[in-house]
Amino acid sequence: MPIGARLEKKLNKVYEPSSRIDEIFLGNDITIMTNERGEAVHLYIGERNEDGSIRGEHYARRIVREPGSERILKSHWDNKGKVTRDK
Repeated sequence: MPIGARLEKKLNKVYEPSSRIDEIFLGNDITIMTNERGEAVHLYIGERNEDGSIRGEHYARRIVREPGSERILKSHWDNKGKVTRDK
C-alpha cells in the first residue's frame, strides 16, 4: 500500500522531537515515530492491538540533507513490509 498525498502531507509536519504519536487516519490506526528534530521517520499503519502495537505495514523514511545544513534535499518513504505481534 503506497503512502497517499494526504498522509504524506501529515507526515511532513514537524512533531515533538523523539516522540511517538498514536492516531487514527482515514479509518486506519497509525503510529508515527519522530527523530531528534521532530521529523517523522517511522510509520506503522493498520489495526492497533490491545498492547498498543500495530498489525499492518511499516514504513521508514530516508532523509538526505544538504551538507553542513539542516535543509532536506530528498525524502523518501520505504515500505519495510508487514508487522505483526503475537497476542
